[in-house]
Amino acid sequence: MKKVYLLLVFLFIQATIIAQDIGLPFSKYYSSQEYQGGIQNYAITQSAKGLIYIANNYGLLEYDGTTWRRYALPSGAKLRHVQLDEDGQIYVTGQGDFGYFEPNHIGQLTFHSLKIKLPEAFRNLEEVWKVYITSEEIIFCTTKQIFAFDKNQNYKYDLTSKSSFESFHYQNNQLFVNEVSSGLYILQNGQLISLTNSNVLIDNLITGVLQLSGNQQIIFTRDEGIFELQNQEIKKWKDSFQSSVNTALRLKNGNIAIGTQSKGLFILTERGENLLNLNNNNGLNNNSVVSLFEDLSGNLWIGHNNGITLIELSKPFRKINQFSGLTGTGYHSALFNDKIYFGTNNGVYVQNTDSKANFINNSNGQVYQLKPIQNQLLVAHNDGVFVIKGNEAKKIEGPAGIWNFQRLKNHPNLILVGGYNGLYLYEISNQQVRFLKQIKGFSESSRIIEQDEKGNIWVAHGYKGIYRLQLNQALEAVSVTAFGPDSGLPTNTLNNVWKVANRLIFTTQAGIFKFNESDQSFERDPFFLNYFGAGDIIHYLQEDQLGNIYFIAENEAGVLEKKVDGSFVKHHQIFNQLLPLLNDDLQNIATTRGNEVLFAANEGFIRFSLNQNNYQPNEFPTLIRSVFLTGAVDSLIFDGNAYSIPKQANQKPIKIPFQKANIRFESSNPTPNNEKDLEFQFWLEGLEEGYGEWIDKREKAYTNLREDKYTFHVRSRNLYGELAEETSWGFEVLPPWYRSQVAYGIYFLLFCVLGFTGYLSVEKKYQKRARQLKSASRKVIEAKNSELRSSQEELERLRNEKLKQEIQLKDKELAAATMHLITKNGFIDHVKGNLTGIIKKSKNQEVKNEIQKVIKNIEKNIAEDEDWEQFEIHFDQVHGDFMSRFKKIHENLSPQEIKLSAYLRMNLSTKEIAYLMNISVRGVEIARYRLRKKLNLTREDNLQEFILKF
Repeated sequence: MKKVYLLLVFLFIQATIIAQDIGLPFSKYYSSQEYQGGIQNYAITQSAKGLIYIANNYGLLEYDGTTWRRYALPSGAKLRHVQLDEDGQIYVTGQGDFGYFEPNHIGQLTFHSLKIKLPEAFRNLEEVWKVYITSEEIIFCTTKQIFAFDKNQNYKYDLTSKSSFESFHYQNNQLFVNEVSSGLYILQNGQLISLTNSNVLIDNLITGVLQLSGNQQIIFTRDEGIFELQNQEIKKWKDSFQSSVNTALRLKNGNIAIGTQSKGLFILTERGENLLNLNNNNGLNNNSVVSLFEDLSGNLWIGHNNGITLIELSKPFRKINQFSGLTGTGYHSALFNDKIYFGTNNGVYVQNTDSKANFINNSNGQVYQLKPIQNQLLVAHNDGVFVIKGNEAKKIEGPAGIWNFQRLKNHPNLILVGGYNGLYLYEISNQQVRFLKQIKGFSESSRIIEQDEKGNIWVAHGYKGIYRLQLNQALEAVSVTAFGPDSGLPTNTLNNVWKVANRLIFTTQAGIFKFNESDQSFERDPFFLNYFGAGDIIHYLQEDQLGNIYFIAENEAGVLEKKVDGSFVKHHQIFNQLLPLLNDDLQNIATTRGNEVLFAANEGFIRFSLNQNNYQPNEFPTLIRSVFLTGAVDSLIFDGNAYSIPKQANQKPIKIPFQKANIRFESSNPTPNNEKDLEFQFWLEGLEEGYGEWIDKREKAYTNLREDKYTFHVRSRNLYGELAEETSWGFEVLPPWYRSQVAYGIYFLLFCVLGFTGYLSVEKKYQKRARQLKSASRKVIEAKNSELRSSQEELERLRNEKLKQEIQLKDKELAAATMHLITKNGFIDHVKGNLTGIIKKSKNQEVKNEIQKVIKNIEKNIAEDEDWEQFEIHFDQVHGDFMSRFKKIHENLSPQEIKLSAYLRMNLSTKEIAYLMNISVRGVEIARYRLRKKLNLTREDNLQEFILKF
């Protein structure tokens, strides 16, 4: 256990040392043409909202993350220093003046001089070098005097130098003053107190004072190096540091940044060890460093004698490129014998202790992999296999076009080699590497290969699927099994195989899969669903020695950090900055040690250290930087700084005339070095229902707004996907003059006058019209009555015609029913006659009896025929209730006589009546006679005519 602990300590120390020696931080340079100011930048500070302020030759520079602004002193003089108090008040010093910048009513910074508050004798100023804000005072420093003001900007006192003040330094709420020929003092209770009795500092220009502990300071001089001051004793702190120092800064992590006159920037530890030196040979555009400032996000701002540089020290990335001595596109790297080797499209480079990368001789050309095996560093090269010997690459006899190396499972001295045209075997013996043979049976390109626990070789082909190869006992040939969509893979393209946690996984166009041995098919790996979507395309996976899993996907890169309990935490937002920089030909991630990898980049490599992944970007709010009324000439109505944006609860909205209601907003987010990746969402409350889509433009314009009260909302999203706090700004569009309240009042009065006048005129016209209408109405009523009578007559006529048609229809139905009865009864009578004839002819008495029964049933059926009732209903409907009327008048008539009367009314013949009544023709005549008698008809009266007329 103790050995393991010592090994971990050793690895940690080695990692720290190598991390110090390799790579350069990301940086960005701003030229004077870009920020539109003077070349020199004397001091830098930052507001709580993220705005950067710089004291420049041409005035005060302000940077909001996307754009630069410049505010000049009224005299146009240089600014020498800038500081902000806790309320965001911007104090500045310059040539012949000092004071503060404050936003006016539209948020535009304006300068207010405090020189007028000095006693008359001191107002003829030359250079005012510094301003410092203590817990109780505001102190302005000149060569001859120090002026103190209270927090209400009222003059308190002054201190005058016996010779002249040479420099001023503020640390831990204490002001250190360097006086010519006197040494170093500290300001306490309005008095300058000497810090040392030594003469060492008397004739030296002090350029920096940093506090190391409660009673220990580090003193930086321009020409004599660095000293340590403790308990009034002074001694050299770092003898080897011989550069001329302009400024020094203690960083948040305890390191020390030193800006020099001609050798650029140095980063030292508290013990004085050199961590980093940036100059114009390795990334800086200018070696002269005038000012230093560490912002809220841990970035280091450098004010040069010409330009400004932003160094992203707090990020866990370092670039290894041409500034590190390495040229070309990065493909692979490896740690070997405490040195890092880099494979590029130009050959192999090695990083030496001077942090520069040197070229390995005889390695020219495309390098695909560097692999340490048995104390040999092998190079997979376009020209074949090479071995690194010292500072030279030696070619091994064998085929060209080599992708990678792997130790052959269960054969420690054999190396499985993937090439352009299949697989090969090499052997390492007695520190020598030699080619043995090509493995037969497989000739496809083998760029990505892995071996499983059974010794099977898995090869992922870019567009042909995945192959499983089984070596024979002689290690000469393989049997091949090809897998594609039929085996569960989404497609044949973009499939890769990796070994993670000692098991094989397969990345595809539809996520990450594993191989099911029992089904001999691929299925989705549930472990990775916790970290990636089912459709994510993973281009590269790499596991380091501590089990962390690094990845490059289609739209993101990052790491699954393994925790002590075995769980994983995904980090990917901070890697968004890397995506456009990574090698887009053959992606690669190489592990150098635990928690540290190298990403292959388009230009060299990018080192990432998980140990240093503590970057937390400051969450700055979205800013509304300007508001314009647009037209032929734009008119500025708001030019707000972050701390001066109007608070809607306390400030009335700006009123905008209707004819000028075309408005444009400009927004920003102060996250530095993020200009190209910022996205914005806009919402004009009062016009839109909510936020629109994310866009990469920081401007939003609206035209032809109607009168109403509006509130403009904007929020932003930075490179890391973080949503910044929204900002709002209210305004009101006034109605046009013809829709104003005064106009509506005039409209109302005019309406009343015109209404009354119109009323009188209408009244007269109405009375005249009423008389005319009355006369006309009488005529119209008469005409309508006439038309009504005509209509009623026509209606009666139509009703009669309709009744006639209905009677005709009923008559047809009655006739049809009657004919049915006639036919039925005739048929029955015929059958009855036939049966009677059979009785007469038959000699069988039983037959006669049965037929007689049938005849009686027929007679009974005819007698009980219910058709008469239906007939009677139809008959009355057709003949105007004849039956009812006839029965009422002639009550003495029998039912048979009523039926006879109905048949006579229908004008039926005697024979037809006989059929219907089931009697003989003679019987009908007798019935007619009897009916005449009961109706009291004479011989001259015609019975049928009587009935028809009834």
